[in-house]
Amino acid sequence: MIQIYKARRDKLRALMDEKGIEALFISHEANRFYLSGFELHDGQKNEYAGYLLITKDGKDWLFTDPRYQDAAKRLWDDSHIYIYKGNASASINEHIKQLGYSTIGFEANTIPYAFLKVLAGGLQCVEGDGLVEKLRIIKDEHEIACLKEACALNHKLMQWVPSVCRPGRTEKAVAWDIEKFFREHGASELAFASIVAVGPNAALPHAIPDDTVITDECPILIDVGCRLNDYCSDQTRTFWVGSHPSDEFQRTMELVRTAQDTAIASMEPGMPVKEAHAIASKVFADAGVEEAFTHSLGHGIGLETHEAPSVNMRSDAILQPGMVVTAEPGLYYPEWGGVRWEHMVLVTENGVIRM
Repeated sequence: MIQIYKARRDKLRALMDEKGIEALFISHEANRFYLSGFELHDGQKNEYAGYLLITKDGKDWLFTDPRYQDAAKRLWDDSHIYIYKGNASASINEHIKQLGYSTIGFEANTIPYAFLKVLAGGLQCVEGDGLVEKLRIIKDEHEIACLKEACALNHKLMQWVPSVCRPGRTEKAVAWDIEKFFREHGASELAFASIVAVGPNAALPHAIPDDTVITDECPILIDVGCRLNDYCSDQTRTFWVGSHPSDEFQRTMELVRTAQDTAIASMEPGMPVKEAHAIASKVFADAGVEEAFTHSLGHGIGLETHEAPSVNMRSDAILQPGMVVTAEPGLYYPEWGGVRWEHMVLVTENGVIRM
């Protein structure tokens, strides 16, 4: 993996050269990990495990504090680890000035403004967003293997989870069962907070599990994912608890599955992602229910559950071999609930494969 990280940094240097950036300051945690293997997660939203400085001449630096010094040494040349104390931004600023780089790129989407004000003092700083993401959007063989393994565990859970969705149990109880299942089968953590939504709660695309009780003859939407070998899975299934699903539920399920199948069947390298979204939307529009489809068709997935490309009408992205995206059309009705169905999809040289 050390060589894989180095190769990624070398590819990034070529993109930096195109933008005239001599050094790129990495503050986004997933980008930091992608380029170094160092700390996939920051401790808190206001607490950073560290930063990278990727330079045009290959003399890259890892910045961190004393808590992570030993962990950093396991991955990085000790002579290029900078341990800051106290005011991290001021300390890093002084070190970068001493290195002598004139044009510094930064990730505007993830760096706090207060931190940047100090970091940028006396330096020529330019926005460098999207450069690492341009690499991450195309998964290599190692990443695809990890994603397939995480997805396989998610499939196993989806086969099992109806057994714990019994009348009288709460959404929170099922969510806890799901987390235990993932952990007991090798996952390091959830990829995101599990969504377990019963009845009308299923009309909330990002419902939070509460004490709502599963009843006999009701819909339940399950949207869950795990992290396995650092990579995420993400799948949604909607079930009917009982043996007599309503006509409305069956009709909605048929439309959602048709929209997904039609969109996935259309996907191929070179296709604008907005076209895939439009194809799914047309199925709903033809049935007169397009207004109940309230989100995008899907998103990229990898080290993060939601990453580039967004599969929506506003995206300019083009499907390329090595991309992994979700296809998750849904229809939502506050009166009784909703249906969403999701697959992860790998773009290949010839088309796509459901993972």
